[in-house]
Amino acid sequence: MEKTFVCIKPDGVQRGLIGEIVKRFENRGFTLVAAKFMLVSRELAEKHYAEHVGKAFYNGLVNYITSGPVFAMVWEGEDVIKGVRQTVGATKPIEAAPGTIRHDFAAKMDRNLIHASDAIPTAEREIALWFRPEEMVEWTSITNPWVFGKNS
Repeated sequence: MEKTFVCIKPDGVQRGLIGEIVKRFENRGFTLVAAKFMLVSRELAEKHYAEHVGKAFYNGLVNYITSGPVFAMVWEGEDVIKGVRQTVGATKPIEAAPGTIRHDFAAKMDRNLIHASDAIPTAEREIALWFRPEEMVEWTSITNPWVFGKNS
């Protein structure tokens, strides 16, 4: 089953949106398999944003993600990467579709509440960066057949 990394950023935590965001992914039928509330070290932030080193906005990203607690998660499900990103909405909240997290709760790109992996290789790298294997809980929700079942 496909897995993805999601992180509610400091603005989402400060605004009390953890429960609302988790609920949206649960409502989609995705399964939470790892989560932790944490402060992000500068070292972790620099590794997470390594592909942006040298870009004008890099230092701002690192400073932002380390400015307060985050809620890091791993979600599982069929096509979970695409489904989570659809639920999250466009990076620029002003371009996000109505009903998405960023449309409903964010006003500008610098405070867009949440990060979600964009592809399988990215998800694998980010999950390994943020979680140790023993922090993952492998389980099957009894709702899976009702969400991901196939008609035969």
